[in-house]
Amino acid sequence: MLSAAILVLLIWIYLLFFHARFWQMPRFQLPLQRAPEPRNVAIIIPARNESELIGRAVSSVLRQEFAGELRLLVVDDNSSDGTDNVARAAAAVLGVPHKLVVIPGMVLPRGWAGKAWALHQGWLMAREMRPDYILLTDADIEHAPDNLSRLIAQAETGQFDLVSVIVKLRCQTFAEKFLIPAFVYFFFLLYPPSWISNQRSGAAGAAGGCLLIRATALQRVSGFESVRAEIIDDCKLAARVKSSGGRLWLGVTQETRSMRAYRTFANLENMIARTAFNQLRHSALLLAASVIGMLLTFVAPLALVWTKDKTTGWIAVAACVLMFTTYVPVLRFYKMNALSAVTLPFAALFYVYATIYSALNYWSGKGGAWKGRAQDPAR
Repeated sequence: MLSAAILVLLIWIYLLFFHARFWQMPRFQLPLQRAPEPRNVAIIIPARNESELIGRAVSSVLRQEFAGELRLLVVDDNSSDGTDNVARAAAAVLGVPHKLVVIPGMVLPRGWAGKAWALHQGWLMAREMRPDYILLTDADIEHAPDNLSRLIAQAETGQFDLVSVIVKLRCQTFAEKFLIPAFVYFFFLLYPPSWISNQRSGAAGAAGGCLLIRATALQRVSGFESVRAEIIDDCKLAARVKSSGGRLWLGVTQETRSMRAYRTFANLENMIARTAFNQLRHSALLLAASVIGMLLTFVAPLALVWTKDKTTGWIAVAACVLMFTTYVPVLRFYKMNALSAVTLPFAALFYVYATIYSALNYWSGKGGAWKGRAQDPAR
């Protein structure tokens, strides 16, 4: 028990001080600055049965306080709920129907993931417009009026080829408050922003809900054909850009938000399970290592506090203090009480369960399920 307590304490000393300070979220806020010069931007929104949300997403894009040229391309991925009409109506209400192009999605070809295929169709049209930048965003994202200008300013100030931000996720229900901050925390643990922006590091990651990329960088990596089969297309695209010599930046924003509701634990279970086992490259060995690592890092410190040996218990308490300290900044980002940090070990247990569930889905041929489509089945 004593050796286990010492091990978990060493793990948390490393994570607190030597893992690129991934937990210090204020360092990664999208700066408040505007694009220095007008730029031409094509914005691509892939949408499949998003009539409930697409109107607000389109309106927020077309209301951008932006001096350059902007064209919005909504790729309607064979929706059956009138998504295309809702998008057109939103543009018409603002009096700018000419800024919107709705692209009827073609049948998904073999070997392509659904979102990558939709993005590819948008890119084929966008490059005819010769844009300086492409903004990839989702049908559930409501952009702050200055978001596009700030993204371009960050790209040009830092000479980045790809800039992305984790938008403010909805955090209202009990399930969301329990698991959404943990989702952002674990994402930054896997993809520390400081390593991603460091050209000497091999780390690469991005947040596909709001991702700005230079058109030249996207062309250099052969567009979306290079990630055609990927359901985690954003991180794979970032890896392609970085391996081609491009520079990346990943951060967060409070002003641009996701409208997607994950009201129940079942909703969040499905959200996590859609990509978790794909992230582990469908490896049973990596799955086992991930489960052991999560339990050792997040659950063992709290469990060891209650051992009878006082020395072991106090070492475990020290590990817990370090663990909870790293979780507080993300809780503050979501305006939650810092005492909620004690829920992190229990959230980690849920993520372990959802990851195992993701593997079971994959092995049963239902991997990557989204809008009635299994995108990551075992082959």
